[in-house]
Amino acid sequence: MTKVSVCFVCLGNICRSPTAEAVMRQLVDAAGLTDRVTVDSAGTGNWHVGEAPDERSQRAGGKRGYDLAVLRARQIAARDFDAFDLIVAMDDANVTALQQVAPASARDKIRLLMEFAPNAQQRVVTDPYFGGEAGFEAVLDQCEAACSGLLAALRPQLVD
Repeated sequence: MTKVSVCFVCLGNICRSPTAEAVMRQLVDAAGLTDRVTVDSAGTGNWHVGEAPDERSQRAGGKRGYDLAVLRARQIAARDFDAFDLIVAMDDANVTALQQVAPASARDKIRLLMEFAPNAQQRVVTDPYFGGEAGFEAVLDQCEAACSGLLAALRPQLVD
């Protein structure tokens, strides 16, 4: 049985990447693929390690049926490049930080989430941390579109 593992990465692992993780987990579950797709998230920084996602992310996600409260922030590590098939960044700064951590042989695992969004208007997921509630809703919109596209891109690998 083919398995695929994905780790979503943003700056602090309290807004964008846990949102993407929760969205992807729900999509994977709905598709009956929980035994084939492993999903996690991390941050490039260590400021929030051990903390739950931002309350605004939890509220926005909760309105759409996603439970972010169970997630805890962690920092990406070099060993994650061995553990995951894809390391999916939210923006270009995350990509740069990941390239500095990644072993040279694993840099091809780094992708931008919005690469998987059909008809995307933006190429990055904008950090909502310093903005209002609308930013968290926009992150959800982007994550829902891109995670659906990511799951569609992974499906051929998951067929026996």
